[in-house]
Amino acid sequence: MAENVAILQIPGRAPIELPIKSGSEGQDVINISSLGKHDHFTFDPGFMATASCESEITFIDGDKGILLHRGYAIDELATKSSYLEVCYLLLHGELPSTQQMKEFTNLVTNHTMVHEQLATFFKGFRRDAHPMAIMCGVVGALSAFYHDSLDVNDEHHRSVAAIRLISKMPTLAAMAYKFNLGQPFVYPRNDLSFAGNFLNMMFSVPCEDYVVNPIVERAVDRIFILHADHEQNASTSTVRLAGSSGANPFACISAGVASLWGPAHGGANEACLEMLAEIGTVDRIPEFIERAKDKADPFRLMGFGHRVYKNFDPRATVMRETCHEVLAELNIQDPLLDVAMELERIALSDPYFIEKKLYPNVDFYSGIIMKAIGIPTSMFTVIFALSRTVGWVSHWQEMLSQPGHKIGRPRQLYTGAKQRDYVPGDRR
Repeated sequence: MAENVAILQIPGRAPIELPIKSGSEGQDVINISSLGKHDHFTFDPGFMATASCESEITFIDGDKGILLHRGYAIDELATKSSYLEVCYLLLHGELPSTQQMKEFTNLVTNHTMVHEQLATFFKGFRRDAHPMAIMCGVVGALSAFYHDSLDVNDEHHRSVAAIRLISKMPTLAAMAYKFNLGQPFVYPRNDLSFAGNFLNMMFSVPCEDYVVNPIVERAVDRIFILHADHEQNASTSTVRLAGSSGANPFACISAGVASLWGPAHGGANEACLEMLAEIGTVDRIPEFIERAKDKADPFRLMGFGHRVYKNFDPRATVMRETCHEVLAELNIQDPLLDVAMELERIALSDPYFIEKKLYPNVDFYSGIIMKAIGIPTSMFTVIFALSRTVGWVSHWQEMLSQPGHKIGRPRQLYTGAKQRDYVPGDRR
């Protein structure tokens, strides 16, 4: 009998040997790809115990609170790197040299403008359209404007499309925001950083100068870094599944945007701010804390704990420090921010939260930061999409470059009616 195999015993059948594969980190996996030949499939709703692909990009250990991009810890990247450097790392597998970073930054900077006719495309939306509804449409529409990078079998086309998406997403996001306000679109500026340019496109107006606050600029850059990739989450899996059919890159990323829009995925920081608004004032916090502890009460504190991280969210440690820096810099008097800070204090000191490991997560802090700098909650998921684009295109590129990749085709456990005869309408 071969080594490193799992033996599956199906009643009335000979034992089936299934190879066990080991990665560089994390759990071993059982390769069940041959199981269909034995007239059986696995049943795993939500793919909770299924590795759908092989990847070298991101590793997560939720029990230990570890998040690595290409082997680099997220806290080091967030405090020592920049978003564009992390983009290069995710795309190419290694940190860039000084010259490579300069060339990559110039490449991204020179692709931030979008086709002028896209401004006309925006006019087709209602003025009060949700920014994510706009993003689903305009990102997919990019394929109608950039025909020279749609061949997914061409490595150069894939590279050009990746740069265009990373570069243009901040511009499209800011345009969605300005469209909601009824303000004129602001063109990107090549003399600003990636985060600084986004802030300028969001908040500047033609009638006066806008100066980017360096503390806020760094905070936004960190938000981008901390949301850049998160392994095989729902939206990334959606991008890979769409891409497996050979769909063009802009359509694939649009599919990722749509998946991210779900409240169980990208809407967590927006839900956190809605919860703070429901609490309203600091004096009402004890009431909601007691409700959160009551198993019979459906109320849940948003922004605490994490589905993947069972100990602590490694991104939250960095985001907490950044959050306090921004609040100290802006000195904003806002009752909801007061509620947030008191909730944080309680969560870090109350035995119930400590025992349950319900620590504030990255969504809690990023939502507070974005509210503090004037970004409305309707834009939170848009900024998440902007940040995650590099992760999506990295996984998309990786999948298409792997030999033997196949179109995604999950199986099902059918529980419907068995085959039956058709009955004419007058006899039913």
